[in-house]
Amino acid sequence: MLTVHTADEVRTAWDDAVPLTGAAVAVEGGRIAAVGALAEIERRFPGARVRRWPGALGPGRVHEGPLPDAPSPRERVHAVLTSGAVAVVERYVDAELRAAAERNGVLVLPASVPAVLADGGRADLAVLDADGACLATVCAGRLVHRRR
Repeated sequence: MLTVHTADEVRTAWDDAVPLTGAAVAVEGGRIAAVGALAEIERRFPGARVRRWPGALGPGRVHEGPLPDAPSPRERVHAVLTSGAVAVVERYVDAELRAAAERNGVLVLPASVPAVLADGGRADLAVLDADGACLATVCAGRLVHRRR
């Protein structure tokens, strides 16, 4: 299913000096089908489900430190997802955490890398409120966290 995500502002990278307004990201399966003006995206993908988010939409984050404490590896990975992160750095991950991460589509990276939104890229998105708290996380095209 094709889904279009839009927000008050869209950032192709979190360090963008000027966010895009009136923009959107089209997601098909686990990939980004397009990034651009909302009107153009809606024209290119008629009938797509449109999710409108408050706040800022940008690339999923990389969790760079130890994973949060929780009773199980699965819950530790879920805590990472609720922060807007869709990747973790390998040096903080043991075998059980790696398995839980892989089951949930969370990337295990050798080092932190800047995340960007680009056509054809993996559909990893985070929506943040004005205080930087995560409102929603999309990991490989799946909505895995939404704050109510």
